[in-house]
Amino acid sequence: MNNGLKRKLLYQQKQLPIFQNRMYATAEEAKACPKGDIRLVEDQRTGLVFNEAFRPDLMTYDANYQNEQALSRYFQEHLELVSRIIDRRMGRDSIVEVGCGKGFFLELLSAKGFDITGFDPTYEGHNPKVTKHSFENGIGIKSGNIVLRHVLEHIQDPLSFLRELKGANGGSGKIYIEVPCFDWICEHRAWFDVFYEHVNYFRITDFSRMFGTLIESGRLFGNQYIYVIAELATLRSSEIDNNDRVSFPSDFTDSIDQTNEVRANRTAIWGGASKGVMFALLKARAGQPVSTVIDINPAKQGKYLPATGCFVQSPSDAIASLPKGSTVYVMNSNYIEEIKEMSNNLFEYIGVDHE
Repeated sequence: MNNGLKRKLLYQQKQLPIFQNRMYATAEEAKACPKGDIRLVEDQRTGLVFNEAFRPDLMTYDANYQNEQALSRYFQEHLELVSRIIDRRMGRDSIVEVGCGKGFFLELLSAKGFDITGFDPTYEGHNPKVTKHSFENGIGIKSGNIVLRHVLEHIQDPLSFLRELKGANGGSGKIYIEVPCFDWICEHRAWFDVFYEHVNYFRITDFSRMFGTLIESGRLFGNQYIYVIAELATLRSSEIDNNDRVSFPSDFTDSIDQTNEVRANRTAIWGGASKGVMFALLKARAGQPVSTVIDINPAKQGKYLPATGCFVQSPSDAIASLPKGSTVYVMNSNYIEEIKEMSNNLFEYIGVDHE
């Protein structure tokens, strides 16, 4: 399907929560959360994929936004790997992390001897090297290199944002970019990985078109993420490559309606972040609500997921109440062995990305 703006429609969903990682104190507040639509399109000029229904005016990130993954041992190992890539390709001097979140990665690099500062409005700590607001043009980064982890997918106009970073950095320096992998989402029919917060969906080849020089690129985190290190000076406009068009699967959402594994009052999901929010919501709309949500993040426990109003429990509370043999949908198979160990292998575990 093409329209007058030369965009091909790939996928759409109505009324999704605009923030998957904003937690709520009551089920009523959670169900009444702000919502928006998704119309995922491929731009026929740039080749980039984005949600054309996205409204940036709805997005205000603050301390109620909880997206810290670093409590997981597996994720900490991922961050260690990323730190080694940055060290090897960019060095340790004059690093700025734009969108540093709660600061875990920044603190990790700082402890390793990196000279690093950060920007993020959701930061809750007291490190004077972190500025508690978004990066803005003209703020004066004055760095040698920039780290941009899981930020670019949230920015409505990613090329303009990169141009601002380039300008603020004096037109030079290296940039490390890490984002979810759209190829992986398509390959795994990961409908639970398409969110309102993520306006953009990238492939490595997108960055090959955006930059004249990619120093290094690859997949990380069980192939769910992609990363590139590029020379900012070589940033350019993206032009579609007709030999590398997006191949979006026609059966992308077929597994939403699969009911053979659902057991009333015996179905839990492990992971109350973005994937869990989307899984719970679209399963509920298909008449298959989950009964229990488990998350290791204390900031999520005792709170309610947006849209469904599902209550989030700690692992210890949930394990004590779930009958042995219950079905536990693991929202990210990277964590499945860690979760089995934490729950004494008492349940039937299904990695949603392996269905």
